[in-house]
Amino acid sequence: MDKMDGYEIQRTILFETGYGFALGCERGTLEKFAVWNFTETACGRDCYWKSCHENRDAAEENFQKRAGRWRMMYGMQEKTKDSTAVFYRYYATERPVDIATFPQPEENSPVMLVNYNEGRRRLVAGGRLCAWSEILYPHPLTKEQMEDYELKPAPDNL
Repeated sequence: MDKMDGYEIQRTILFETGYGFALGCERGTLEKFAVWNFTETACGRDCYWKSCHENRDAAEENFQKRAGRWRMMYGMQEKTKDSTAVFYRYYATERPVDIATFPQPEENSPVMLVNYNEGRRRLVAGGRLCAWSEILYPHPLTKEQMEDYELKPAPDNL
């Protein structure tokens, strides 16, 4: 069984963007539950925004609420075996993403933007980079756009 921070993962929802949610249980004297947001990449899972819960019902409610909000905000479908959507992920390694800190070309508007909101950079891309945020685009950015905004491409970008 898949594990995250010592918790056995019992449920996950993964969207076409590679972004998802996980619900896990830590067995012991008292069962503890946790819910995470994660990004699935070729380098593994980057997990963040963990919330801990004393009982399964509270964790399940949090899990469903997070996934429901994500569906509503981004209109994304869950990933299936037949999913062919391709997105290009870039990491903001110098600062959190804010107004005018990332390229917004008309023909390549960002599909998704995630600030990790942890007050510091976190390891991403299988521990290869430290980043404040990630941004997904439907098409690759140019070298100039990446340099102008100090963005690093994800290792699994085509």
